Amino acid sequence: MLKARYIYHPLHFKRPAGTSRGVLQHKASWFLEVWDADNPAVRGTGEVSLIPGLTLDNENEIPDELRDLCENPDGYLSWITEKGDRFPAMRFAIETALSDLQNGGKKIFAHNAFTEGKTGIPINGLIWMGNPDFMQSQIREKLETGFNCIKIKVGAIDFEQEIELIKQLRNKYSAKIIEIRLDANGAFSKEDALQKLNKLAVFDIHSIEQPIKAGQMEVMADLCQKTPIPIALDEELIGIKSTQINNLLDTIKPHYVILKPSLLGGFSISEAWIATAIKRQIGWWATSALESNIGLNAIAQWVFEKKSDMPQGLGTGQLYTNNITSPLEIRDARLYYNPEKYWQNSFGK
Repeated sequence: MLKARYIYHPLHFKRPAGTSRGVLQHKASWFLEVWDADNPAVRGTGEVSLIPGLTLDNENEIPDELRDLCENPDGYLSWITEKGDRFPAMRFAIETALSDLQNGGKKIFAHNAFTEGKTGIPINGLIWMGNPDFMQSQIREKLETGFNCIKIKVGAIDFEQEIELIKQLRNKYSAKIIEIRLDANGAFSKEDALQKLNKLAVFDIHSIEQPIKAGQMEVMADLCQKTPIPIALDEELIGIKSTQINNLLDTIKPHYVILKPSLLGGFSISEAWIATAIKRQIGWWATSALESNIGLNAIAQWVFEKKSDMPQGLGTGQLYTNNITSPLEIRDARLYYNPEKYWQNSFGK
């Protein structure tokens, strides 16, 4: 018989995180622990991580849903069938917690070169939105620490200022030395998106994520056909059921898809996205979605098993003042799992 409990653990940013949707200073997060009644010492842990305005899960409903689930954890299959599509972040937590439990509750899902600390996962250096001086300082910091793939969030400040910042970076470093990825988070309008992409194209941009808001399939399809910069879908994937993946990719024909397992509903549906994209010669990479180290660890281990050579978006573990102590660390622009370090012992009582 399964037992379960949940712990509310809001995460606090070390410094405000600027996106095109606004500035985040903290975010909601819960930990779900599951164990067998006959062996309470071995516990699997999953994370319910929400991003305001992006996550499908209704934050106000999460405590009641977790409470109901913890009263009958053996009924998780029924819960997933009935409510999983409405609560993808919870479904991700359930899937992760059960997998962790099945693997001994050590937050190691597979023994490989990553979890043994022998190799790391290449990651991009994330540049948050802000005034030009702040963004320039972030870029210098990333370059000084060895990153050769930089992801810059655009769309929050004056576009010409963003152009100038990217121009300065490209004038100093060619595309062979520094790969530039952009993430607009849907900030461009459908009227000016192509014009802005044409202006950005002269800087040898690797790709741009979600130039326009999700839910405009025909407009996005036309943009993907005309764009001088490869387009990656991000928010467009959220809320899409496995039966709808084929239609979305066949209609829009993007160049890449960005997978955020905690927003999509777990690893099973993420696997479906990968399989469908590969058949259509669409590239992919994965990113964390502001999870704590609990969710980040699960995503990182899953990504490593996919054996992708592309830099992943997994550099968010150092964002919080109250993150969970973990073996994850960033060295030489790679995410490593250091087996000589330990996980925080308790998540509250």
